[in-house]
Amino acid sequence: MGKIDFSKSRKSFPNMLAPYEGRTLRSPRLSNSARINQLIKDGKLVLSLNDAVALALENNLDLAIARYNLDIADTDVLRTKAGASVRGVASGLVQGTPGGGIGGFGSGAPGAGAGGTSGGAGGAGSGAGGLVQSTIGAGAPVSSYDPQITTNFNVEHGVFPIANQVTFGVPSVQQNTANANLSFQQAFPTGTAFDFGMQNSRQTTNGRFTELVPALNSTFRFTLTQRLLSGFGLGPNLRFLRIARNNREVTDIAFRNQVIATTTQIQNIYWDLVNAVEDVKVKQRSLSLAQKTLEDDKKQVELLAIAPIEVTRDEAVVDSSNQDLIISQTNLQLQELLMKNAITRNLSDAEVASAAIVPTDTIVVPENEPVVPTQDLISEALSHRPELAESRIDMTNRQISRKAAKNNLLPSLDFVAFYGGSGLAGVPNPNLSSNAGLPVTGFGDVFSRTFNGSSPDYSVGFSLNIPLRNRVAQADQVRSELEYGQAELHLQQLQNQVGIEVRNAQFAVMQYRARVVSARKGGDVAQRTLDIEQKKLALGASTSLQVLQIGRDLAVAESNLVTATTAYAKARVELDRAIGATLVNNGISIDDAETGNVHALPHMTGITPANAQE
Repeated sequence: MGKIDFSKSRKSFPNMLAPYEGRTLRSPRLSNSARINQLIKDGKLVLSLNDAVALALENNLDLAIARYNLDIADTDVLRTKAGASVRGVASGLVQGTPGGGIGGFGSGAPGAGAGGTSGGAGGAGSGAGGLVQSTIGAGAPVSSYDPQITTNFNVEHGVFPIANQVTFGVPSVQQNTANANLSFQQAFPTGTAFDFGMQNSRQTTNGRFTELVPALNSTFRFTLTQRLLSGFGLGPNLRFLRIARNNREVTDIAFRNQVIATTTQIQNIYWDLVNAVEDVKVKQRSLSLAQKTLEDDKKQVELLAIAPIEVTRDEAVVDSSNQDLIISQTNLQLQELLMKNAITRNLSDAEVASAAIVPTDTIVVPENEPVVPTQDLISEALSHRPELAESRIDMTNRQISRKAAKNNLLPSLDFVAFYGGSGLAGVPNPNLSSNAGLPVTGFGDVFSRTFNGSSPDYSVGFSLNIPLRNRVAQADQVRSELEYGQAELHLQQLQNQVGIEVRNAQFAVMQYRARVVSARKGGDVAQRTLDIEQKKLALGASTSLQVLQIGRDLAVAESNLVTATTAYAKARVELDRAIGATLVNNGISIDDAETGNVHALPHMTGITPANAQE
């Protein structure tokens, strides 16, 4: 989006027309960053988890869409500096990228939601979590803080028939009038308003008894208005700006939450991809064992050592294993597609589309893993979870609105004072004997007389407006109090949910780690059992059917280990998300995420480079 600060207005110097010209913003980048092509070697996309996250920070469309919200929030700050109301910000997650548990693909993942930007808390226009936000920004009307100049100029010619010629001395009066008026208005956050107005006219007429032809008139008035009850002070009058600035902070936090959600999703997709790769290997080994057994049994049939029915059984096992392999391979292709979609902006790049992905990292499951006290994890989550920070800022905005709504219960009492002056000049009518010897005066004289205090006009007073029964203001004030209490309960509910999520995530890590240990032992036992059974088969003490059955048991055990390891990896990812430590633990720069240019690779924890891939 560039470095433009949209919370600041365009400068009038040197281009005086800049505030009145629209800005042309560059179109969003729809191509992929150069990084992805640099990772393609010999037609294969060699991808580490660090590279996958870096590519997502640069290309992921969810992040690209959410990135716009930062500048959109800045525009709210700009408009509220002028006294306008807030339009609201989007603080929900953008989740249009499928995979990793989002969009109907993959296993469950936290925080799944609708694709696209959703309205959120912190003063956004729409509700969140069942909460209404209609009284955000309630209170007395706020005047515009942008000074305004109004001018008008007009020339008028009129002919008016006269019933009594005694007054004007002519049967019809002809008048030519030119008016030039100017006004200036400026309001201030204290509830003060300043107005200056000036009216000027030049009038000629054919009336024989008119004193001045032409007659020049000029008047001015300075008016000062100060609210004393409703709308008095900085609180009610700066509430929109304060809410907008808080909303800008909400947008920063929401974007951080988006980076966490996207990083979590990329990690889950990556481990689903690793799972698919390992599952294909398991299915290939199972098929190889079935094919070898089939070939051996065919030779045994030729030697009349076994019945032909054994070959038929072997062929059925081969067909079943081949079917399992095809299913596993197509699942791998789907996971590759989901990963490419998540780390690119455009899948039409032929080189990227045709490249097979080779994941280079595997998860580390330590033999002994320290258990952090649950309460310590919950405390960390309560301090770092973005949703809680957003909700706390929402409470601040509601407090601002509560005070403004209470102030709006007061009657409207304004102090009003003005000072003005007027002046008259012109050319004496020569048709009148009384004008003989009078000097001719012009524009300079009329302006001098207007401002020299010779014809002052001033006033000091008060304007009081008391709305009888005051039902609208009462309703808004009570509603703001009710909504504040509702928001307090919602914050407590979020804190409780966070505690449950942390406990659940910690339990999941412990459970899946135990499953990995169990699956490893089961795989070792199955492998030893197969080795023994193959030796017995070579000695004639077993059958090929028994070997195939034990081989399938080994394949199941290996699949269980792959599934358990993947589940453990995703449980670790979820624990980081639950305690709000995804970015810190993985070395992800929020500045890089905001710009979409990664200068330093993330450093994902708990992984190790895999063995050389095929």
